[in-house]
Amino acid sequence: MTGRVLVARLDNIGDVLLAGPAVRAVAAHADHVVLLAGPRGRAGADLLPGVDEVVEWCAPWIDPEPPALTQDSVDALVKQVRDLRLDAAFVLTSFHQSPLPLALVLRLAGVPWIGAISDDYPGSLLDLRHRVSGDPPEAERALSLVTAGGFSLPEGDDGALAVRRPLPDTRALTGADPFVVVHPAASVPARQPAWETTASAVTALVRAGHRVVLTGGPAERDLTGRIAHAARSERVVDLGGATSLPELASVLAAARVVVAPNTGPAHLAAAVGTPVVSLFAPVVPQSRWAPYGVPRVVLGDQDAPCKNTRARTCPVPGHPCLALDAAEVVGAVGAMELLTASTGGHDHGPAPRVGTKPTGGVS
Repeated sequence: MTGRVLVARLDNIGDVLLAGPAVRAVAAHADHVVLLAGPRGRAGADLLPGVDEVVEWCAPWIDPEPPALTQDSVDALVKQVRDLRLDAAFVLTSFHQSPLPLALVLRLAGVPWIGAISDDYPGSLLDLRHRVSGDPPEAERALSLVTAGGFSLPEGDDGALAVRRPLPDTRALTGADPFVVVHPAASVPARQPAWETTASAVTALVRAGHRVVLTGGPAERDLTGRIAHAARSERVVDLGGATSLPELASVLAAARVVVAPNTGPAHLAAAVGTPVVSLFAPVVPQSRWAPYGVPRVVLGDQDAPCKNTRARTCPVPGHPCLALDAAEVVGAVGAMELLTASTGGHDHGPAPRVGTKPTGGVS
């Protein structure tokens, strides 16, 4: 065993869930695993298997609405980390983020060994400067770092996303009949379809014989309510703002298929093994960020003008990359249901790569 190890992932819930395989690899060899998470990802950190302790801190160089960087806030984190008596730390970041500011703070806290992926020269801030080429899925990118640091997944762990079990019983919320989940919102506006697009898809799913459960956070109640009202059907259940994250995980686990944009609940669906129809805006690469380890269909124009811009607000009038026809969504849901039926249930194994097609592909 390798003592006490910190793993840092300071952004959103989806990012934290994608760090899950790396966390489990560390946990297989360490005595105690601390996950350092930001406030937007804390709830995801609490769901990860292998985590013994969670520390929350908002990083001014990561958060999209960054607080001021103050000596008091850094000093408080330094003291908290020093008190953890760590033997090592891994700083997980996206390809466009630098691990070096946090590595500096960890050095000030006396962490003796630090590993991270860094294209920038780290000087004495890193003991392991790992390099990754190409566009691997984010979960594999993070896992490659901890593997390079000597922490490999244990035998029998397939490297899929996962959450702690058991999950809450949510049948009283959803009803017991088979259903499809539609999650209409995204944390970044450029990745979210117009509400009318989602409403048309929900109406088409109901007409095709599906029961639909709408999900969303407290800030998304108006959105899910508007979509439910537009559908005008008793076969639509609106759970906007009605679930905790563990309850949402349970709802997604019970669904036949989840329809969602590129946002945390899509990765949560993958973590509970449910096939995903991903309404994917190409502002970030789908090779990195499409739902990982489950059957999936990626819809959306992957060659739209917004491709790889990392825009938070769509730079193209009309948001054409996610101007989807409802029939596409219904067809993709049907394809996922057939695939699930043919394999006898949800598949937790790694998914084949999805081809880049204007309207998606099945994997």
